Amino acid sequence: MTNSTRTTTPVVAAHRAGRREWTALSVLMLPLLLVSMDVSVLYFATPAISADLHPSGTQQLWIFDVYGFVLAGLLMTMGSLGDRIGRRRLLLMGAAAFGTASLLAAYADSAETLIAARAVLGIGGATLMPSTMALVRTMFTDPGQRAKAIGLWSGVMTGGIALGSVMSGILVEHFWWGSVFLVNLPAMVLLLLLGPVLLPESKDPNPGRFDWPSVPLSMAAVLPVIYGLKEIPSEGWHPLYVVSVAVGLLFAALFVHRQRTAASPLIPPALLKGRGFTPALVLNLVAALAMMGSAIFTTQYLQAVLGKSPLAAALWSLLPSVFIGFAGPVTAQLVQRGVNRAYVVAGGFAAMTAGYSTMALIGTDSLWLVLAGAGVLACGMVAISSQLVDLAMSSAPVERAGSVSSLLETGTEFGGALGMAVLGSIGTAVYRHEMPSTAPAEARESLGDALATAARLPGRAGESLLATAREAFTSGMQGAAIAGAVVVALAAVGAAVSLRRIEIRDGE
Repeated sequence: MTNSTRTTTPVVAAHRAGRREWTALSVLMLPLLLVSMDVSVLYFATPAISADLHPSGTQQLWIFDVYGFVLAGLLMTMGSLGDRIGRRRLLLMGAAAFGTASLLAAYADSAETLIAARAVLGIGGATLMPSTMALVRTMFTDPGQRAKAIGLWSGVMTGGIALGSVMSGILVEHFWWGSVFLVNLPAMVLLLLLGPVLLPESKDPNPGRFDWPSVPLSMAAVLPVIYGLKEIPSEGWHPLYVVSVAVGLLFAALFVHRQRTAASPLIPPALLKGRGFTPALVLNLVAALAMMGSAIFTTQYLQAVLGKSPLAAALWSLLPSVFIGFAGPVTAQLVQRGVNRAYVVAGGFAAMTAGYSTMALIGTDSLWLVLAGAGVLACGMVAISSQLVDLAMSSAPVERAGSVSSLLETGTEFGGALGMAVLGSIGTAVYRHEMPSTAPAEARESLGDALATAARLPGRAGESLLATAREAFTSGMQGAAIAGAVVVALAAVGAAVSLRRIEIRDGE
């Protein structure tokens, strides 16, 4: 081990971080928060955008989805690139791109311009996410302090998505729709000004040549799978989406082959051999599956079952996030006090099991029960994520911190899409089974279709259909919750077994 410096170095000696590092962490949290918020920031802006830009149906879908698709597809590329050219350098480049794209999106005068701006935002987001995590790894070399920092990182990531929709509603209510993008600018300017002063530069001193053929292969592996999995819950197991997933898996196999045979691979296969790395990667994916699988039902339940307005539903859904900020640091303290990490992670999955079990008990008027379940789920997710990220980052060489971070975040994207597909499909299947055959065919497809159909029916006929559809959706949500509880309960056992004997010293 070499002594810690502010210059490029692959390995650093553990030392206690001071005010400088914690201040730098607070600067890093701002762009991280905004990147996660941008996933949901268009929630309330869509009607105003539609009225102003008149996008077609396809263009409206691209306005929504292109950000997440580009971000997910480029994570591995950007993580590896940061290891080669420097994480701080890539972070600042990404901040400049993110800020410029935000300005372009705010003043877009056509749907095509807004789609292009959202795509550039995705590119910027893909540079920011792995770079922030890699810099946390290099700034906080003391294991205890790093665990706390990663706990905060995980909490910001989880809370940002919920905050994005609320921020969107407040801004659109008082300003024009472009304001949801302009809020990004102050944080990016602050990062560009303070980053060179506070953040250390770090990179792999011997990275080898950048493997350009792996870039399109990685995108071809990630994008079709995520696209298919995200469409299946709403559109069903249509051949197009099944083929999309299959094509993505084929390219994934080609990508893996390329990494095994390339002289300087984008993602070195040796990373997966690190003690604890593969279990951390798999368990983190399962946690993301469970979290996103519950989120798609909670939002619909608040609006379509309880009848909350979109803004009111967003505000209510923000309530469980209040406790997220405590989950990461608390679990870090447990590990520091000698509790085996395996049991802490298993406890996080047990908390998620309790959250899902609570949701399995809901009726058609169970606001506080749903919020309690969602809150326990979120806390369990942060506890799990903070420990697994710390485990994965500690088990890999510091010179590969960007690649490790990008793998974890890509796994999170896959897990979220898989959760939407699996649990969403279970909920939809139960809904359609519970809807009577006498109900209109359109209303039997989904709760949203039932609401639209009920609005067109007169008097009691509409009210009866609405009540039936809400009960059917609640049954579907209960079924998905039971399935989710089983998955995370099994993950709790898997975590306790697979992580029990793993004790990592940095870089092992």
